[in-house]
Amino acid sequence: MATAVWAAARLLRGSAARCARPRFGPPAHRQFSSGATYPNIPLSSPLPGVPKPVFATVDGQEKFETKITTLDNGLRVASQNKFGQFCTVGILINSGSRYEAKYLSGIAHFLEKLAFSSTARFDSKDEILLTLEKHGGICDCQTSRDTTMYAVSADSKGLDTVVGLLADVVLHPCLTDQTFVWIIADEEIEMTRMAVQFELEDLNMRPDPEPLLTEMIHEAAFRENTVGLHRFCPAENIAKIDREVLHSYLKNYYTPDRMVLAGVGVEHEHLVECARKYLLGAQPAWGAPGAVDVDRSVAQYTGGIVKVERDMSNVSLGPTPIPELTHIMLGLESCSFLEEDFIPFAVLNMMMGGGGSFSAGGPGKGMFSRLYLNVLNRHHWMYNATSYHHSYEDTGLLCIHASADPRQVREMVEIITKEFILMGRTVDLVELERAKTQLMSMLMMNLESRPVIFEDVGRQVLATHSRKLPHELCTLIRNVKPEDIKRVASKMLRGKPAVAALGDLTDLPTYEHIQAALSSRDGRLPRTYRLFR
Repeated sequence: MATAVWAAARLLRGSAARCARPRFGPPAHRQFSSGATYPNIPLSSPLPGVPKPVFATVDGQEKFETKITTLDNGLRVASQNKFGQFCTVGILINSGSRYEAKYLSGIAHFLEKLAFSSTARFDSKDEILLTLEKHGGICDCQTSRDTTMYAVSADSKGLDTVVGLLADVVLHPCLTDQTFVWIIADEEIEMTRMAVQFELEDLNMRPDPEPLLTEMIHEAAFRENTVGLHRFCPAENIAKIDREVLHSYLKNYYTPDRMVLAGVGVEHEHLVECARKYLLGAQPAWGAPGAVDVDRSVAQYTGGIVKVERDMSNVSLGPTPIPELTHIMLGLESCSFLEEDFIPFAVLNMMMGGGGSFSAGGPGKGMFSRLYLNVLNRHHWMYNATSYHHSYEDTGLLCIHASADPRQVREMVEIITKEFILMGRTVDLVELERAKTQLMSMLMMNLESRPVIFEDVGRQVLATHSRKLPHELCTLIRNVKPEDIKRVASKMLRGKPAVAALGDLTDLPTYEHIQAALSSRDGRLPRTYRLFR
């Protein structure tokens, strides 16, 4: 037995010795991977004999600066450099539905659908798209209450082609002959009418009524003036808008001094050169501008209520239909984006937060905002509660959209009025810091996108002739204090409310009762007594 153990031990020692020796040549050492080469040099110190690294530096072209140049005709050219192969370039115009008081309502909406159609150089929209396709480009046109935006994203090498195309689309939105007589093909007008009609039908049929309620709350807040005018073309005006109406509007509002050519991902000097080539001294299709008649009205907040009784029981059919809901949007006047109180209002809106009753949760979802904690988490029958803030150059509107079963409309309205009253009370430092952090986070994340940077540059330069950079906005957000929130909320609560209601409105409180609730200390609606129920 002892002999067997001794033999096994000798065998194991022999195999270990054989494994320890390399089969061929001397033992290999990997340079820089073993402590044996430089055993006394820590990783925080450079190795001897290794060249000193040279790091790239940020020069003036790559800083977060927005360059602005004004041409002789008043058109502004703004650019923001951004690394990448593609660029986003567009023309923003100070025109929109708020300037349609002297015209048929819906012209801006009509022009949005007519955009990128035939022009003086391009016989059809297909030809425009084929031209952009050569540079990997896409195009889009969007209108709001105060801005019209024509934009193209394409390869930066095609900048000259893109700016020339944009100039032709904006200044010659038609088929023209050699005498530049403005003639739009009848089939394009008819196709645009069909597109507008379809969008209006879709607006009234979609399960999410937020765009329709936003239209209604503006109509209630600014009755028949400026931003309260219809953003969408009314059905009765579709057939009335023709070439002459569009011609008159374009002549007054599509002027160089009301335009900004903005670009992201381009060299500023190249963009200015293209602007001078295609936009300086260009003769628009409607001829030389004469006496320009621009509506310079200032928004007048009126307050009021707009109600639309509608059967919402069959809005969303299918295996899991959305239940019948009544939608209420309650708003108060805030401030212009040019005022110092704009940032506190933005923080207040973020602090209110909200959303739908179903959410996956998780960081950054706003689950600790007031409308989640105080409303959706406490009242399970509430389907939605969301805060919105709309701001313009001369006014603003802070509103809350809520939806619930038609039988609980009165209770829902009272819950929202109580939340408005609580805005003017004590603000917790923790929730304020959370709201500021979330606002800065959303700002910086959105500005990672090139099209978002383009729109930010264009809108700011169009409104203020300059641009606040992201770090400047973050500094303003950090400086918001609890007393700022309380001050702007208290000022807001002194105004008349604006109310939009959609659905079964049998139990909707009167406008006078809603106004009384917002003027009370606790936000409660006045008690009502019925003799018969």
